[in-house]
Amino acid sequence: MLTFLIPVDGSEYAERAVKHAIRLIGGTQPAEIHLLNVRYPVDAWEVKRFLTEEEIDKMHLDKGTAHLQSARALLDAGGLIYSAHVETGPIAETIIERATDLGCDAIIMGTHGRGMLSNLLMGSIAIKVIALAQIPVTLVK
Repeated sequence: MLTFLIPVDGSEYAERAVKHAIRLIGGTQPAEIHLLNVRYPVDAWEVKRFLTEEEIDKMHLDKGTAHLQSARALLDAGGLIYSAHVETGPIAETIIERATDLGCDAIIMGTHGRGMLSNLLMGSIAIKVIALAQIPVTLVK
């Protein structure tokens, strides 16, 4: 059984990556799918002054869960079994760590993430994941 990690951020490109994974798997072979949303850590003293670590963690979980919704809906509609994860840390490095920890055979991800800056050129996160990965990475445009 192949194991795939699909990092998602709620963007159109992430949805395309999920759709591509669904087509690849096609229900003909068993696969283990892990959706992952990675949140940047909050280090700003202005935030930490007013929110506890527990409140920040809950905020990360709530936003991460929201960004996973469209990917989850696509996989549910495709009848595929998956697990969803929300992590906090440097994004590319956390994607690689999770792929390693979960024993993934491949990473399937969009070329761009959320936001205007990330859409100016191929996502720096995607490039960094390719550079760090020891397993195949498929970028979906």
